[in-house]
This record gives sequence, C-alpha cells and structure tokens, in this order.
Amino acid sequence: MLWLLRHAEAAEGRPDETRPLTARGIEQARTAGIALRRLGVSIDACLASPKRRALDTATLACEPLGVEVVIEPQLASSRYDPERLAAGLGNVLLVGHNPSISNSLGDLTGARVDLSKGGIAAVKRGELVVLMRPAELAAIAREAGVDE
Repeated sequence: MLWLLRHAEAAEGRPDETRPLTARGIEQARTAGIALRRLGVSIDACLASPKRRALDTATLACEPLGVEVVIEPQLASSRYDPERLAAGLGNVLLVGHNPSISNSLGDLTGARVDLSKGGIAAVKRGELVVLMRPAELAAIAREAGVDE
C-alpha cells in the first residue's frame, strides 16, 4: 500500500526550504502518526521531501510508528513517480507538498483530490482506498488517547 501525507501546517516566510511547522502543524503531524498506529497501519518505509516542513512532519508522524525517515529529494520537486519511489519497499509513506502530492494522487488513481495540509491518502493497485483530513485523524487519535 502506498500512503501519501501532505506536510502539516507551516509558517509563512522565506526561504521556502526552511519554513518550520506551526504549533498546529506539529500537532497535526503527531496526530497523523498516532491515528495510523491506532488504525493498525504498518509502514515499512517513509520517504520525505528535504524541505523542513515535510521532513518535520514525517519525523513526528513516524515516531509512533517506529519508522525511520529517509530523505528523498524528488519529493521536493513538482513531478515524480510515487510508485517508482516506493518500488520494493513494502508499505510506504511519502511525505511531500502540494500541488505535486495531490497531482501524484490523481495520476495514481484518476481521482481529483486536493489533499489538505496534514491530510493522508492511501492507494492500493491504483485505487484510492483511504482519504482522511486532519479532523478525521484527530478524532481517531483522540479515541486512542493522544498522550499515549
């Protein structure tokens, strides 16, 4: 299964590559990982854009999943092939930016989705099987007790 996570809410500013997550973004990223763990999702590998907001999102989300984050420079670009990046890695979480992450989701499934900041989608054999906004992820995480 291929999981796509758009980076969480980040501060405005320049340079673009070093924009940090806001307090809300930090919570969104942590919550995403807790929700995935609560749902029993097993992630074998996490690839993240080297831009700070995506890398921090990936690190916070992967902590409760026990997965190390690997920087993938292609995820910072406007176009990439998510299936090629994930090939041979099992269940993979890609953490990147819009519009490229939503475009990739469309390329994989044909769906027109604008993945929200901190939102997650999952694709299996070209089919969109999961789409969750931060609000849904937070509800799932709250059921688990966010402070676990």
